Amino acid sequence: MAGEFVRCARGEEVLREGVALDALTVDGPCRVVVRRAEFRGNRGTAAQGQALPPSDRRFADHFPAGNGLVVIGAADVVVEDSAFREIAGFAILASGVSRIRVARCTFQDSGSRNAKGRNNTTGGVLFEDGTANFLVEDSKFTGILGNGVWTHSRYMHTRNGPGVIRRNTFDTIGRDAVQVGHAWGVDVVENEMTRVGYPEEVIDVEGGGTPVGVDTAGNVDSSNYSRNTMTEINGKCFDLDGFHHGTLIGNRCVNKQNHAFGHFGIVMNNTNPDMQSVAIRVEDNRFEGMQFGGIFVIGSGHTIRRNTLVRLHMAHCSEAQARPGCTHFDGEPDLLRTGIYFGKRAERPATTRGNVVEGNTIRGWRMDHKCIGFAPGLHSKDNRVSGNDCRHEPD
Repeated sequence: MAGEFVRCARGEEVLREGVALDALTVDGPCRVVVRRAEFRGNRGTAAQGQALPPSDRRFADHFPAGNGLVVIGAADVVVEDSAFREIAGFAILASGVSRIRVARCTFQDSGSRNAKGRNNTTGGVLFEDGTANFLVEDSKFTGILGNGVWTHSRYMHTRNGPGVIRRNTFDTIGRDAVQVGHAWGVDVVENEMTRVGYPEEVIDVEGGGTPVGVDTAGNVDSSNYSRNTMTEINGKCFDLDGFHHGTLIGNRCVNKQNHAFGHFGIVMNNTNPDMQSVAIRVEDNRFEGMQFGGIFVIGSGHTIRRNTLVRLHMAHCSEAQARPGCTHFDGEPDLLRTGIYFGKRAERPATTRGNVVEGNTIRGWRMDHKCIGFAPGLHSKDNRVSGNDCRHEPD
């Protein structure tokens, strides 16, 4: 795809306003302003089959072609009232940028596939390698094969943040609507997400890319996921892998349909070796129509209070005719069929104690017997569990 390349110096400004572009790459510590522009890619004719980069390589280097707007090392970037369509790579890729604002933009029908025909994360907006002071607001993402908005940094590289992702809409996203990866101080608030994990055939099954409404990866702290609304999530509502010292408040995730990759409402995890799942506040959220349980808990110091978890365990994993996908850790048959489950490990072993779980409403298949559960070796006395309203309700 033909495109324009600009190398700039500090104090310069690159302005593109009211223009149609194939692609634009700006490299250097200048100011970049893009307003009322239209980026039209060539996804229909672009080469497919590219895999994800190794962990020590920038996405900007691994996907050098097929992107819409690429900014590397810029001091200040403003992208407003612009449209990105049929982009094979990333619509916007910002690497090591000091400040960037994306507002009132549309992102449509973008992203490419790996050699197996699955998504390779491309199509949306990516901030990587210590991009700071980022804002994505009031924008619309439709038909994105990979992630809608996400942050990523190589392990041991500068984390991204602070940043805000707010009041955006996401419809038909193949991987994650939002992923906060290796970052700090990120607010994900008041976004609307529907049909995440669609089309189903692009889900990265071989790579473990279970779709998520709001995902987390790496080491993420001091962040807030609040007042987001999700419907028909073919995966998890929230994956808190690497998330600690943060909050989830007032979110809503409702599935009216059964989804092949349906999962938990919230899953805590600890893949990154530099973090522990500690001090997460989960309050006043609603999760409805989960295939498995409502919340999977590891770690310590969490407060899980006043959440409404209904129509849980739609997969009926304890039944002879359970739906596919009812696999669990060895010796933990209650893992997938319990409303709130205290685990002793996720990716790594975890010490699960000192948590408060109280005042939650828990409804679903056999939730009168499988409301609160503990992995073998864990004890209720090590956590404060009280005042939870548990009832069986058929599907």
